[in-house]
Amino acid sequence: MKKFFDEFKAFITRGNVMDMAIGVIVGGAFGAITGSLVNDVVTPLLAFLFKSPNTDALNITLRAATEEADAIVLGLGTFVGAIINFLVIALVLFSVIKAMNKAHELAEKTKKKEEEAAAEEGEPKPTTEELLGAILEELKKKD
Repeated sequence: MKKFFDEFKAFITRGNVMDMAIGVIVGGAFGAITGSLVNDVVTPLLAFLFKSPNTDALNITLRAATEEADAIVLGLGTFVGAIINFLVIALVLFSVIKAMNKAHELAEKTKKKEEEAAAEEGEPKPTTEELLGAILEELKKKD
């Protein structure tokens, strides 16, 4: 049993597991933010456009409520809210990934420039006297 708990402890304390846990927590908080954006900003705007106090104007009643049974309603307003919520999350994730890719490209370009500069510095440039000497030797060969 001790071996099992030691293995579990090693698994939990790995860096990638901790990163994943942080991602889940941040994702949950982000979900609350986008949910509030959709429910508190977008949905009232849709309700205003449909001249309704809420998005009930988007709902379709299939069967009215009776004393024996509840109403059957297609909740299109809720569905539209879920779609908008998804689109907001997808847009933010796309933007974050695009920014990360751009940062990675810039880092690669900087690294490549530094490597090229180091390679150029590593090769000693000939002095003026050495160049003139090489020219003189070439001229002597031609004669």
